[in-house]
Amino acid sequence: MSDFFDDLECQDADEREEATFFRLPDYLRQVVAVSSGLAKHLDGCDLISITSRERLATLPVLRKPTLMAAQKANPPFGGFANMQALAGQRVFMSPGPIWEPQGLGADPWQAARSLFAAGLRPGDRVHNALSYHMTPGGFILDEGARALGCILFPAGIGNTEAQVEAALALSPDAYVGTPDYLKIILDKAAEMGADLSCITKALVSGGALFPSMREDYSARGVNVLQAYATADLGVIAYESQKDGALCEGMVVNENLIVEIVRPGTNDPVTEGEVGELVVTNFNLAYPLVRFGTGDLSAVLSGPSPCGRTNMRIKGWMGRADQRTKIKGMFVDPEQVAKIVKLHDEIEAARLVVVRDGDSDAMTLMVKPASGSAVDIAAISNSLREITKLKGDVIIADDLPNDGKVIADERDYEA
Repeated sequence: MSDFFDDLECQDADEREEATFFRLPDYLRQVVAVSSGLAKHLDGCDLISITSRERLATLPVLRKPTLMAAQKANPPFGGFANMQALAGQRVFMSPGPIWEPQGLGADPWQAARSLFAAGLRPGDRVHNALSYHMTPGGFILDEGARALGCILFPAGIGNTEAQVEAALALSPDAYVGTPDYLKIILDKAAEMGADLSCITKALVSGGALFPSMREDYSARGVNVLQAYATADLGVIAYESQKDGALCEGMVVNENLIVEIVRPGTNDPVTEGEVGELVVTNFNLAYPLVRFGTGDLSAVLSGPSPCGRTNMRIKGWMGRADQRTKIKGMFVDPEQVAKIVKLHDEIEAARLVVVRDGDSDAMTLMVKPASGSAVDIAAISNSLREITKLKGDVIIADDLPNDGKVIADERDYEA
């Protein structure tokens, strides 16, 4: 049996890139015709010219606050869904609130590929402990497992004792759900004297899989991998293995374009630099173009040792939304980015917020562009004019590679 879900996973990376951007302009033309919100968002953009990553970066990033505002003004989807394509489909509501429609066809969230990478195969019995209530989490893995040919029990969350009894009867090969709930089920089984050693593999999502947790599961005989997924986009990336060893990072799913941009901007960062993960899909029912997930990540160099050739990312590295209240005023990463754009001598900047006695204090750390002289007075003026707050400006030879544009270092426990 093949080590790959399909041939797309191991195709030549340059050929994938060429094919992706060959189809993108026509896709954009189609979706703006059926999605009024997206058409408004991209109004004035030359969509036919978007044939490369460089050209894609000229389009504005669509961030969740903008999408939520559009949905509130024009419920339920703000004009960002193809309503004609949703007949017979499910719709969901995630906290925010924000509405998400189910896409078209089998496995609309592209989860089967990640399940295959976690070792699941046709005929496997799967215990799905993600929620089926209001949000799409349970359905994302449900549809993927059934598309893969698995036999699936929709357990949902809660009522752990009944879940153990069900698992004891079904004898599932695999668990899918949040990382921590697997431990709850296994611990409850041990308490009840139930043998669930039948569960030998798992794909988890919706929470952090800490190394100690993975080691604990391994000691119990369960090989656990994780997928990075969102309700809007489905499975964005997933872990893989080579000869039983975990490969570094996560492989980006097929049929997605992933970029990493500087938080608060539309601008891609260099490979390896931490920034906001931005995704363009090819979903004709719910088209999202340069959608800002609000999550931080970074691109890893080179293909995965597992043989899959798509881009690798480090996975989830925190949140990019760093809007911070300082002296009663909100300061956004966009404002810091505006200061950087006003001063060509700045390569990068980071606003650090601390407590100075009983007051807030902020310092803009600026990394000079190569060979440039920094005018601290001029930058200080820009800082005050744009944020309406006074702050210091200092020169930094380097800045941490953690994606933070605003670093809130105030001690809220003191």
